[in-house]
Amino acid sequence: MSLVPLESNPEFIHQLGVSSKWCLTDVYGTDPELLAMVPQPLQALILLYPYTDKAQAYDNEVVEKLKNDGQKVSPNVFHMQQCVSNACGTVALIHSVANNLDVIEIEDGMLKTFLEKAKDLSFEEKGQLLVDTAVSGIMEAHEQLAQEGQTEAPDENAPVYHHFVAFVEKDGSLYELDGRKPFPINYGPTTKDKLLENATKVCSEYMARDPGEVRFTMIALTSSE
Repeated sequence: MSLVPLESNPEFIHQLGVSSKWCLTDVYGTDPELLAMVPQPLQALILLYPYTDKAQAYDNEVVEKLKNDGQKVSPNVFHMQQCVSNACGTVALIHSVANNLDVIEIEDGMLKTFLEKAKDLSFEEKGQLLVDTAVSGIMEAHEQLAQEGQTEAPDENAPVYHHFVAFVEKDGSLYELDGRKPFPINYGPTTKDKLLENATKVCSEYMARDPGEVRFTMIALTSSE
């Protein structure tokens, strides 16, 4: 199964039932004056980055290192597998919302139902549930918004060269959540107040590893009030 790639559409979370109190906001850079423009409170940061050979090799290296060395991961982190091609944007949004249900309200509907069913499942089972419950509307919402994007939607089988990952604070640590990686990556201590600062430092490292690329985008899940 494959989806049409989804642009960073700010209306998607509201279509899934997330309260209008929350919105997706562009982050224009990592300089302090640009970060100061991002509305607060911030609950998650999403990075869209070019999935080049360099990026893929580094991801593989990190996964192997953590498999060997281990890391501490809170059992409260919601992390799901990406089982569908081109669904990384949807998975990143779900990661962003699902790890902030203590403050983010979700209306009855497709996403709330999915999260209630998925909360006690494994990484793999969560991802499969998203596929199995496609009739619930999440995948249909993805497809509809992909077709309504500002640029012409590519064929669902066309290769995609970008990937979305989410950064959240959970139980005092900064986590990177990627549906292609078998576990969350713990980047160490943080707080909600320091989430933007610490997450953008990791994003800067992504950019530094591929200095010939300029196709990076950061999107914050923040308060709209």
